Amino acid sequence: MTALDRAIADPPRVPGVGTRSPVDGLSRRSVGPVDVLAQSVSAVAPSAAATTIPVLVATVAGQGATWSLLAAMALSFLVGRTVNQFVRRVAGTGSLYTYVSLGLGPVAGVVAGAGLLLGYGFIAMFSLTGSGYYLDYLLSRFVPSAAGSALVTVIVIVVTGAAVFAVIALGVRVSTRLTLLVETLSVAVIVVLIVALVARLHPVDASAVALGPTAPAPFAVGTALAVTAFVGFESASVLGVEARRPFATIPRAISWTVLVAGALYLASAAAQQLGFAAMDADLADSASPVNELANASGAQWIGWVLDLGIAASFAACAIASTTALVRVLFAMGREGVLPRVLGRASPRFRTPFVAGVLACTVLTALPVAGLASGIPTWSLMEAELVVAALGYLAAYALTCFAAPVFLRRIGELTTGVAIVATATGVLLTAVLVTYLGVEAASAHRPAVVLAVGTVVGVVVVFLVVTRRRPWRRAASRAVYDVPVEADLLRASRPADGPDHGTGVR
Repeated sequence: MTALDRAIADPPRVPGVGTRSPVDGLSRRSVGPVDVLAQSVSAVAPSAAATTIPVLVATVAGQGATWSLLAAMALSFLVGRTVNQFVRRVAGTGSLYTYVSLGLGPVAGVVAGAGLLLGYGFIAMFSLTGSGYYLDYLLSRFVPSAAGSALVTVIVIVVTGAAVFAVIALGVRVSTRLTLLVETLSVAVIVVLIVALVARLHPVDASAVALGPTAPAPFAVGTALAVTAFVGFESASVLGVEARRPFATIPRAISWTVLVAGALYLASAAAQQLGFAAMDADLADSASPVNELANASGAQWIGWVLDLGIAASFAACAIASTTALVRVLFAMGREGVLPRVLGRASPRFRTPFVAGVLACTVLTALPVAGLASGIPTWSLMEAELVVAALGYLAAYALTCFAAPVFLRRIGELTTGVAIVATATGVLLTAVLVTYLGVEAASAHRPAVVLAVGTVVGVVVVFLVVTRRRPWRRAASRAVYDVPVEADLLRASRPADGPDHGTGVR
């Protein structure tokens, strides 16, 4: 046996390279680019957003709704470009929480983490509730007495919540491929049917989609609302450990999700504006624009199919958002910011099992409790969306401010990146403050109090708990994947094999 053969058969230890990753327990390098793209696309829920967000934006922005959608798309794309500065260098499961911790330190990281947990968690609850709402709406077409039944919605939430847990517990490949299938079918159905609806209405006035005048205040509020249609686009970053080529596939997934979703929203908004112009009606006055278009065209069955497609899209979004949520909980558990039990993974399925149990239980119980207390379904969905949007916007803004600091620390900061990241952070802060002020002055004030109070409470608890343990505030404790011995020379034993436990670094 030659020296080379001996080195390959029994590779020598490499200084600085360990035998276990800080995030071992997960299925490292197991999912491909399609799965990664599916995670971000499903978290955005483009088909559901395309049929609901345009009318919400039109309500506040009027004829300037298209401007608001374009601004939200551009802003989200810039956020994505900034997030990708981290994604190309750090492979982890904590997403923006990890990135902000590495850039601005642990306290800012906890703020971003709390915001991200609110974002993923309440979007998942919004999706579960929305799925129940649209299935109840569909059922009421055939059983009028079921209209507005909280019982039907509760049953759907419980069943869907259990299905979400089953899917995410089986592994990320199952969850991403199922959600991609559902979302692809939903988008295809919605695009085809909306085009068919508009084609049945005459005359079609092309001037209805022209960019209309807008004032600063409605434009700002409309943009803040439109940004909520894109939240979750960065969720592919939670697969940094499980993606095969994370530094290449995840940045592409983030950028393409924003572009594809934005194009779909603009097309859907234009189609709805054309349809309502043909009916000589105002889109902003509609409670359910697609269903009203279906009724006006004499094709009510299209509305039924659309309701089913939207419900399916919401279910896919619930799976994707919960997938991201449990991985952020996993990262925070591994670091000791949250109870370490959340950092345990299932030896069989290689998924954050404990975090999944906790997340799915809470995400199912809270909407059920809200409906049981008498809150109308749509009002509950609006409140859930407000909390999620505030959490996402806060995390996005902090990530933009963290990027230049992080890049400067590792000696890779450029002027262009610094300008774009800082400017985007400032714009996001303006959007956040605007959205916060508008919602605080509305009937959604309790949701605003809940969001702000949760973030403040989490930070206070973190500061109190770590007061006597200052080492827990070290930015170097951020957990992310690193090369291990098994990654070198393709060692015979895989890095995520059964001999690896779930211990922390």
